[in-house]
Amino acid sequence: MRSVDALLPLILDSVPQPVWVVDAEGLIMFANKAALDALGYDDVSELRGRPSHETVHYKRVTGEPYPAAECPMLRPRLTGETAHGDNDWFVRRDGSMFPIAWWSAPLRLDDGPGLVYAFTDLTERHATERMIRERDAAQVRAVESRAAQRRIVETTTEVRRQMARDLHDGVQQRLVALLIGLQLAREELPPGVGELVDEAVGQAQAAIDDLRDLVAGIHPAILTSRGLLPAVEALAARTPLPVVITGNLPRRLPPTIEVNAYFVVSEAITNAVKHAGATGITVDLRCDGAALILDVSDDGAGGANLDGTGSGLIGLADRVTALDGDFALSSPPGNGTSLRATIPLTGGT
Repeated sequence: MRSVDALLPLILDSVPQPVWVVDAEGLIMFANKAALDALGYDDVSELRGRPSHETVHYKRVTGEPYPAAECPMLRPRLTGETAHGDNDWFVRRDGSMFPIAWWSAPLRLDDGPGLVYAFTDLTERHATERMIRERDAAQVRAVESRAAQRRIVETTTEVRRQMARDLHDGVQQRLVALLIGLQLAREELPPGVGELVDEAVGQAQAAIDDLRDLVAGIHPAILTSRGLLPAVEALAARTPLPVVITGNLPRRLPPTIEVNAYFVVSEAITNAVKHAGATGITVDLRCDGAALILDVSDDGAGGANLDGTGSGLIGLADRVTALDGDFALSSPPGNGTSLRATIPLTGGT
């Protein structure tokens, strides 16, 4: 039978934990295969008799020298107590460094107190932790970006609402007053002069009509007063193509959601009229649980995509995703275009 002294190296070589032994002078006496592999050596003879600290622990991760007098791994030889560290670095044979957790225990030898070292390579753990931190940071950035997008959408909605109100209550009322004044003045003027006033009246009426269209494009008053479905119905009535509206909205929705849903429908209808060559459009609006679902379809040429050019569809997708919603587009060439926006009803203001 083999002696215990002969079996010990075989046992240590069979374990995955890197282990080595140093004598009272700090010289390496033994290193198992796991330690050799981790440190980049081929045979224990390449380490035997070399000073342990000056071979594998002689510099800090910053590159600065690491004096042996400051090394906590050597203290058990003086204190007689086991020591442990979770944040240290060893130096491989090629000079590269890797993170470790280590244990150092005193060992009584014939020539004095020696040490038994064991360590664990933390490279994979550090890489995993770094990936987790980067993933978490990316998620935080994504959440912050989405929140910023939502604030922009909400602010833009409020600006459009205020601008429409100012145009309606200010400029439009002044033009209406001017039109009335011109009409009253025309009744007091001779026929020849009245023709000039008639022209001015026509121009004033045209300016009022243009301003009303502008206000409707910025923020239609019916959207504020009656809600999304009546506003979409009014939009359909002004569209030069047949628009079929289905669905049901049992209640008013948060203003931000109503406004942005309206402009998603408006832009989709505009695309169908201007770019798709469609002959008909369908719009479906409904609430499904805690979300608004709107579908807009046409029978046009199809072939639309979200490449960010031309159609403005990428802007619709951005508008919907800024509200934590989902945007889907189907537009096979020759088979029309269908888009669906699903917008959560929570959080709208």
